[in-house]
Amino acid sequence: MIFSKWVAATAGLFACAVSGSNAQDKFTADKVVAVVGQSVVLYSEVERYGKALVEQSKQQGYTSQRDPRCEALEHLIIQKLLYNQSQIDSLTVPMDRVAERVQQLVDEQILERGSVAALEMYYHKPIFNIREELRETIEEGAYASEMERTIKDKVHVTPGEVEKFVKGMSKDSVPIIPEQYVFAQIVRYPSNADEAKLRAQERLLELRERIINGDKFDMLARTYSEDPQSAIRGGDLGLMTKEMLVPEFAEAMMKLKPGQVSGVVETDYGFHLIQLIEKIGSQYHARHILLKPQYTDMDMEEPYNVLDSVQRQIVDGTITFEEAAMKYSQDKYSKQNGGLASNLEQLEIMNYGDPTEASVKFYKDYLNPDDFRALEKLEIDGVSKPYTTQDYRQRTLCKVVKLKEVIPAHPANIKEDYVQLEKLALAVKQEREFVRWLKSKVDGMYIRIDEDFKDCEFEHSFLLK
Repeated sequence: MIFSKWVAATAGLFACAVSGSNAQDKFTADKVVAVVGQSVVLYSEVERYGKALVEQSKQQGYTSQRDPRCEALEHLIIQKLLYNQSQIDSLTVPMDRVAERVQQLVDEQILERGSVAALEMYYHKPIFNIREELRETIEEGAYASEMERTIKDKVHVTPGEVEKFVKGMSKDSVPIIPEQYVFAQIVRYPSNADEAKLRAQERLLELRERIINGDKFDMLARTYSEDPQSAIRGGDLGLMTKEMLVPEFAEAMMKLKPGQVSGVVETDYGFHLIQLIEKIGSQYHARHILLKPQYTDMDMEEPYNVLDSVQRQIVDGTITFEEAAMKYSQDKYSKQNGGLASNLEQLEIMNYGDPTEASVKFYKDYLNPDDFRALEKLEIDGVSKPYTTQDYRQRTLCKVVKLKEVIPAHPANIKEDYVQLEKLALAVKQEREFVRWLKSKVDGMYIRIDEDFKDCEFEHSFLLK
């Protein structure tokens, strides 16, 4: 996506979204360098975004041959064009996500600078101005991204188009599919999980008592919470709707009044204390402390011993792996399928319902490290000894695995890698249609570029009208 490049750069550099100069960023007197519909592009925006692009390219290990200011201006013009069209088409974006992103970036900068006062001094403006300028930038980016998504979602490819696309690819352009693993698993959770859960609950009740007696919720969250993303922000989750949260968490949060702290709430992720900060319309601003059950070696003996016995029966031929998975596995995603592992749990966690993303093939580099260490020692149809690991929700478990297939790295082909090639063909067609759309909108939208930038080399030269 063209616009996604802009998102990646601005997301990494907070200053790109906060206009105005500071002690370390001195620019010439600001001026308008481009007008796109009802929007303007400022010289300071181009400078900052150009620096962001340079920094991004360094992090990704490549150097662009284009003038970063010209590249920045082109992206900003496209962004403004998309934003203007989104307003004409009356598109909507989830403002709670915008607010959450703003909160996250501000909190990260406060943490980096040391305090709100230090952040205000760095940018020479009060915190509410910083927030508002950042909100405007993130909101505009969200609208532009939604406009691009809307355009591209209308594009589809047929099997015939995919085949034609593949046949037209040069040998050097055929993607290499990395090594993949197909495996089955039998999973057991600690049988005395209740004791570990009770320990986590008791620890949270102690923390709740401290909060009631005057300790700050955010300070305890920073010290004790096992949710690393929110812990650095004092447990702050930003603005969220109830639909964005697991049901148990949402139900408990919705019962709170601002400032109140919940009792201990259990979800698939562990145990939580929740404090409601404020409610704005249908959005909730809350913070939490997450603790997960911690298991001792003694706790893990029972599932290990069960799987050790099962593994020996499989090796001896007393029971097949598929029968054992059905009888003993506690993994609801694989036990009914002979233990065949898939990415269904990951998709569920991400609320990603695209069936084309479901797969039993795992790229080597994306395997759970514990699973890979077990699998790499096995021959095909070999069964591992039991080992301890975690699932995608970071719950501790014990498992044995059976290696079913190793697919070596290879050039993509229609027979084995149709889904990947279909996605590639679709992306190429979407980009082509998007450029066609841009051309049609440029003709009907007022665009003016400052003379100082008329000599820029744009990827899409038609923007230099």
